[in-house]
Amino acid sequence: TTLGTKESEQMIDGLEGLRYESFMLHYNFPPYSVGEVGRFGAPGRREVGHGKLAWRALHPVLPSKDEFPYTIRVLSDITESNGSSSMATVCGGCLSMMDAGVPVKRPVSGIAMGLILEGKNFAVLSDILGDEDHLGDMDFKVAGTSEGITTMQMDIKVAGITREIFEVALRQASEGRAHILGEMTKALGESRTELSAHAPRIETLQIDKSKIRDIIGTGGKVIREIVATTGAKVDIDDEGLIKISSSDLTQIEAARQWILGIVEEAEPGKIYKGKVVNIVDFGAFVNFMGGKDGLVHVSEMKNDVVKEGQDVYVKVLEIDQRGKVRLSMRVVDQETGAELEDTRPPREPKGDRPDRGDRGDRRGPGGGRGGDRGPRGGGDRGPRREGGDRPRRDREDGPAPDHMPAFLKSDD
Repeated sequence: TTLGTKESEQMIDGLEGLRYESFMLHYNFPPYSVGEVGRFGAPGRREVGHGKLAWRALHPVLPSKDEFPYTIRVLSDITESNGSSSMATVCGGCLSMMDAGVPVKRPVSGIAMGLILEGKNFAVLSDILGDEDHLGDMDFKVAGTSEGITTMQMDIKVAGITREIFEVALRQASEGRAHILGEMTKALGESRTELSAHAPRIETLQIDKSKIRDIIGTGGKVIREIVATTGAKVDIDDEGLIKISSSDLTQIEAARQWILGIVEEAEPGKIYKGKVVNIVDFGAFVNFMGGKDGLVHVSEMKNDVVKEGQDVYVKVLEIDQRGKVRLSMRVVDQETGAELEDTRPPREPKGDRPDRGDRGDRRGPGGGRGGDRGPRGGGDRGPRREGGDRPRRDREDGPAPDHMPAFLKSDD
C-alpha cells in the first residue's frame, strides 16, 4: 500500500464525465505464478476484472476524505496461485492498508465457493482449488466484514442454481470468512495508529472562499512562494479546503502558519514575528503574518540599525481606515518577543493646546495685539494734518510741482 497526496489521484474521463479517484487497486497475475513462461504485458481482461472485484470489496470500509485525506494505492502481485487469487487480494490488501495506517472501518476477508451438481444432489465447496474451479459447476466469490457482505460475484456453468444451493453457499461462505478474519486478526488486529516515516503527512484547513485568491496570488505567485519556501505541497479547492502535505512536520507547520497569516486579520495590541522587507528614511516596512506589511517609524525603534531580511518582533499599534498598519519594535523584546513597558511619556494631545485668544499681549503691557488694543493716539484722532502737536515740516523754496493739488500749492 502506498499513500500519496491529492496530486496522485487517478483521473477518470468516463461516460458520466470527468472525475478523480483517490483509491486504486492494481492486480497483477504474472505467468510464473502458475508455473508458465510468458511475456509481461499490459493488464488483460482477467486482471482488470479481478482487480475491480477486489476494489469493490475494500472500497466500502475506507475512511472518509475528511478523516483520511490521502490517495491510496494497493498493489497486489500474485506470486503463486492454486485458488482464488482475487479473494487473496482482498485479504492481503486489507492487511496491507491496516499496516500502512489506513483507518479502515472493519477488516475484510473473502472466500471462493464451488459447486458439484449431480441431478438433485449437490455439494458446496469452500475455498476451491484450481482443479475444483475447472471441473466444478460454480465459482462464487464472497467478500465482506463481520457485519455483512461488501461484494460478491458468481460464475456458473449450469443453467442456474436453486434457492437452497444459494443459501447453503452463503452460509458456508459466512463461516469461512469468519475463520479467515480470525487468522487475519492474529497477524494484525487493527490499523496502526502511526503512519510510516516515509509517508507524507497531510493537514487540512478550511478557509473562507473570499480568501482563496489571496492565497493563490496573481498568477499563482503567492502559493508558489509558499511551496518554494517551506517545501510543503499545498492544494486548494473551490470550496476553500486546503491540504498541506509533506513528510516533514516542520514544513507543514511553516506552510500552515503562512496561510493562517494571510487569511487572519491583524489585531491591535498583539505581537507578531516578521521580517524587514524595505528600509526608508523614516523607518522600515515589516512583513508579518505571511502576507501583511506595516510601517515601523524611526520613533518606534530602540535601535536605528536594521537590515533587510532581518527577523524582528513587532507590536501592532494601529490599523487605520485604509488598512495601513502602524507597528512598533520599541515596546517588544527582540530576543524573546515579550512585551516591554512603554517608559516614554505620553504625547500631549493636540486638542488641549490653548486658544489663540488667550495667549495674552505678545508686546508686553504697552499695547499688545491681543485683547482690546484701545485708541492709537488717545481720544478722537481727527484729521491727519491737524492732529497732534507734531511741527509741520517747511516746504522747500521754489514753485510747487504742477502735479500737486491746489490746496497744497497755497501758502495760506
